[in-house]
Amino acid sequence: MPSRQIYRPYKGPSGGWGSARSVGNILRREGNPASAGLALTRQNKVDGFQCVSCAWIKPATPLPFEFCENGAKATAWEITSHRCTPEFFKDHTVTELLTWDDYHLEQAGRLTHPMRYDGDQDKYIPVSWGRAIEEIAAELQAVRDPKNVVFYSSGRSSNEVSYIYGLFARLYGNNNLPDSSNMCHETTSVALPQSIGVPVGTVTLEDFAKTECILFFGQNAGSNSPRILHPLQEARRRGVPIITYNPLRERGLERFTNPQSPQEMLTGEETTISSSYNQVRTGGDLAALTGVCKALIELDEQKRQAHEAAILDWEFIKEHCHGFESFIQWLSRQNWLTIEQESGLRREALTASAVTYSRAKTAIAVYGMGLTQHRAGVETVRMLANLLLLKGNIGKTGAGICPVRGHSNVQGQRTVGITEKPELVPLKRLAEQYSFEPPSEKGLDTIEACEAILDGKIRAFVMLGGNFARAVPDRVRMEKAWRHMNLTINIATKLNRSQLLPGKISYILPVLGRTEIDKTSKGPQSLSMEDTSGCIHGNRGVRTPASPHLISEPRLIAELAKATLPENSEVPWGEWMEDYSLIRKAISKTYPDIFHDYESRMWEPGGFQRPLSARHRQWDTDTGKANFVTPTSLGEDRDLPDPGCDVFRLMTLRSNDQFNTTIYGYTDRFRGIHQTRDIVFMNPVDIERLNFSKGDQVELRTVARDGIERRHGDLTIIPYDIPIGCLGAYYPEANNLLPLEHYAIGSHTPAAKSIPVTIHKTGGRRMIV
Repeated sequence: MPSRQIYRPYKGPSGGWGSARSVGNILRREGNPASAGLALTRQNKVDGFQCVSCAWIKPATPLPFEFCENGAKATAWEITSHRCTPEFFKDHTVTELLTWDDYHLEQAGRLTHPMRYDGDQDKYIPVSWGRAIEEIAAELQAVRDPKNVVFYSSGRSSNEVSYIYGLFARLYGNNNLPDSSNMCHETTSVALPQSIGVPVGTVTLEDFAKTECILFFGQNAGSNSPRILHPLQEARRRGVPIITYNPLRERGLERFTNPQSPQEMLTGEETTISSSYNQVRTGGDLAALTGVCKALIELDEQKRQAHEAAILDWEFIKEHCHGFESFIQWLSRQNWLTIEQESGLRREALTASAVTYSRAKTAIAVYGMGLTQHRAGVETVRMLANLLLLKGNIGKTGAGICPVRGHSNVQGQRTVGITEKPELVPLKRLAEQYSFEPPSEKGLDTIEACEAILDGKIRAFVMLGGNFARAVPDRVRMEKAWRHMNLTINIATKLNRSQLLPGKISYILPVLGRTEIDKTSKGPQSLSMEDTSGCIHGNRGVRTPASPHLISEPRLIAELAKATLPENSEVPWGEWMEDYSLIRKAISKTYPDIFHDYESRMWEPGGFQRPLSARHRQWDTDTGKANFVTPTSLGEDRDLPDPGCDVFRLMTLRSNDQFNTTIYGYTDRFRGIHQTRDIVFMNPVDIERLNFSKGDQVELRTVARDGIERRHGDLTIIPYDIPIGCLGAYYPEANNLLPLEHYAIGSHTPAAKSIPVTIHKTGGRRMIV
């Protein structure tokens, strides 16, 4: 970690020359600016590769450079010239590497050889693929109860490998298939089916081009999904209001200069993104949405009493909705004083949002983890759906709900069977297709897997990508328990902290990246992914693999399954690892309504969209209609203790220089942070009230009822425009403060956006420049 801290407020817009310089810097740092630049021209293009980073929509007519700053960073990170070879592991013990931070671990470069942990040397040593697969298979066969094995997957793996991975787990005997969706948008997958009958968003790029209003909740577009700024910019130029609710004023939602516009780059022209920016208190979105709904009802009553046109879509509500009356009755009982206290916003601001929304014939609601990662996250997402239903904004052009998914294929994995919930998988069809009896018992999700690891019940953990031990809550407790497992398998492209917590037997198995050419005996292979709009796209790698010793994820999973499971003539593992089109044929047989004509349609410009009944006002819900779902209260985090004046709500944040647990550098340009991640954002009023000063060194301590001490120290106070009573600190470093049991009711998504903490001075003060 660099020794000097710098805080310098950023005055520029999102995008612009700041973005261009940032991309240039990482391309140079990764040692391949020319070849990486060429590869980027194929990113998010038909017959090219899909972004390794976020899941934002891939347009049918892409821009010449259809990538954003963070997408370019993700690609540069994968195609780096740096290599993490056996010589690297020979020079460093695991104990030493555990002292390295996330950035320097991954900066060691691409993994080149399969490695096995040697406890006597405390080092990873090279091993052949044959021996690795043989020993792993033997250890999995030796586990007495298949329920004691977990098959985790990150959101970057393709549809093809996800399908055979899920089949591997079920043939092995369990549904223990937690994935990264459990940590972010599982709340969406639980909330939306009850409200509108689909587990994903209903919006396309065409809807953005035709909408008359955009509501934006809890999503930092400038850092996490910058390509969304293009349709937002186009909407603002058409005069479309964008009403934003977010605790921090994020630059991407304030001002944007398009880096692909020569005119804007030369003139410094900026587009104001948000027409209205409401800094809701963290955990206050449910109350804010309640206020907007309540104000909208009041406006409608005023219009009807004046014999003017109604604001609500009464015809839609009557024909398509259920639960409206009970919802309206609940709204009438909510008083404005409580709404203001819970949301941190004035009634006038919420009413102004309702007025703007009421004037639009169509509207889109966009949201991110600012809604999903709360105790009442499920109810909050359903409340957002309620707001849309009031004006019939589901199932018509220019309208809909748009959860912005994080990792690039986290949604696609769920579509092809990566889930711990057997009711979401066509088990009967799998049974017929592969002549076996799939397990019907619910498997472990992320939270439940963590609890089982803490209880010593898990014997083996297979990790298909990701950095699970670093990403989950209660990091210190989890790391202690992690090493008690008998077998840990890390399938990865780069070194990360999870690999440095070896079980009794531990492997690092390096695989091809998405950008790389995957060639088998049947020739070059292709893969597919699903974006946040439910469109499936083909993917072809364009780069020579980082090492001749790498194998593909489909081959690795097929080899492991073939070696582990009893022979089954209906499961052609050997054929699948050579010809991925055969996997797609199997997928289309399991999911014929979604994947018919898979092989040709995935290369259509813009991909092909999975069926989404709500787009056609067909409601696959228990009532057969869209449901207004009434919340139980206004508080989003009801398990928290009474706050008092000294207990803060901490929200964990990602910087402009990271993606999930991957840290690209120490710059959070938009927030003005340089050369450090050890900071806490704090409102100046709170700083003064507690007799702190900017630059003070402090420690955060979790307030919980379980008696477990959780601390995160050596943090520097940065005065920032954040709501009073709220704090911000970086993820994943602050994960240790998040109790495992503090999760969204109904979805088990960690409630990382509102952690109760106290703040304590530890002595010393750092200079802030």
